[in-house]
Amino acid sequence: MNQDKKNGTDPRPPVWVGHVAMYSGRVAESSQFMQRIGMRLVAGGDEFAVLEMRGGTHLVLTSDAESKLLNGSFDLMVEDLDATHEHFTGLGLEPGEIECGQIHDCFELREPGGTMITFNSSHVGDLPV
Repeated sequence: MNQDKKNGTDPRPPVWVGHVAMYSGRVAESSQFMQRIGMRLVAGGDEFAVLEMRGGTHLVLTSDAESKLLNGSFDLMVEDLDATHEHFTGLGLEPGEIECGQIHDCFELREPGGTMITFNSSHVGDLPV
């Protein structure tokens, strides 16, 4: 166990997102896509996949052939938006143009199951998270 946790001095917030869910009519392809963009496969099968992101958050992909979700119910943050956009372009993933915003910049990318996912520049402050 981390010494800061033992002493009760851990400066990070005490809660975080554990799981986010997404439905896909193409779970295997959606899972492969998520792995290509940097998530780690934890478990998977024909009807579901669990993928891990930074901070221990898990994306749970569940099979739904009728899913018509056009936009993700979550967005993703990255350290370097320009480098990530360039990397995805190099992978042949065709991300949208980077748009400048008030809080952070972003671009969108459609995954194989049809869901559009927004990628944001980080707006994490100086405190540990």
